[in-house]
Amino acid sequence: MGITKKSFGVTKAGEKTTLYTMTNKNGMKVSVSDFGAVIVDIIVPDREGRFADVNLGYDDVSGYEGNAPGYGSFLGRVANRIAGAKFTVNGKTYEVEKNDGGNCLHSGGKSYNKYIYDTEIIEENGSMTVEFSRLSPHMEQGFPGNLDLTVGYTLTDDNELMIEYFAVSDEDTVLNLTNHSYFNLKGEGSGTVLDHQVWINADRITATDAGLIPTGEYTDVTGTPMDFRTMKKIGQDIGADYEPLKQGFGYDHNYVLNYSPAGGIFDGDGSFMDGDVEKVAELYEETSGRVMEVFTDLPGMQFYSANHIDGVEKGKGGKVYHSRDAICFETQFFPNTLNIPSFPGGRIEGGKEFESVTIYKFSVR
Repeated sequence: MGITKKSFGVTKAGEKTTLYTMTNKNGMKVSVSDFGAVIVDIIVPDREGRFADVNLGYDDVSGYEGNAPGYGSFLGRVANRIAGAKFTVNGKTYEVEKNDGGNCLHSGGKSYNKYIYDTEIIEENGSMTVEFSRLSPHMEQGFPGNLDLTVGYTLTDDNELMIEYFAVSDEDTVLNLTNHSYFNLKGEGSGTVLDHQVWINADRITATDAGLIPTGEYTDVTGTPMDFRTMKKIGQDIGADYEPLKQGFGYDHNYVLNYSPAGGIFDGDGSFMDGDVEKVAELYEETSGRVMEVFTDLPGMQFYSANHIDGVEKGKGGKVYHSRDAICFETQFFPNTLNIPSFPGGRIEGGKEFESVTIYKFSVR
């Protein structure tokens, strides 16, 4: 038990990086790096007690300096898509990088997974936390406001990986943070996840155009391949003749999460009222017995079936990952929420603290 650290390599710019590994009483391990605040390893047991790393990634910092798929990545200042790569704050229009056709994806080519962070280690009350912090200065990536930012990774003895986001800006700004880890419960590099089973507590998805930009409308999942309210295999409907699946080349869609009255709710002006963290999704792999539950207080989750992994680049241990070798559960405010007033969240007032939490909990069945 405890937290250890070791060198994670040196960046092209000559910056030394560190890998921090948290180990709980059950032998579960989570490794994170001060380069990009990325999650590198998530090592959990199967039903026979055999451990495997269920998180795709790279062996050292050199891989993460490229990392086009975004393995293990902390993404911001605005994760997901911004239509036309522009938005308005207090009547002023801001333009950001167009790196997804004419749109912005994950804040451009240098998202928050490409910066070096200050580190604080906390061990108390049967849990371990590694906190990464930095100041994102005014107009970095094109976004207004000096943003003090912290992301904390906590490993508990209940095999929970808790991700906590804290931020405060000196002026009104925009914000949408997520984690882009790629999961394969058989173990990274072990092939397709189409046989994994998924449950998602969502009645609707945000409808999109052909560029995966939400239109402001919602689509009821009832009777469609997008319905995961009853657990089913990822591969069951992924090849269906259904326009949203064709647009995304598989699953790459924002689910509008259902909440109980005690949880987060939408108020009348489209903002999101913070509530309790609730279970929103579950992933199960039958041969290993591994289960991953997803809990969050955010209103949306991008469900992405790793459609665009190229099958060429080498990952951990020289393994080559292929399309649909993993699945992502990116909790978030909705894509393009900055340009759709009826969508919740995505903006913070100057001086007002933002907090959010997402939990990935691992067990066996």
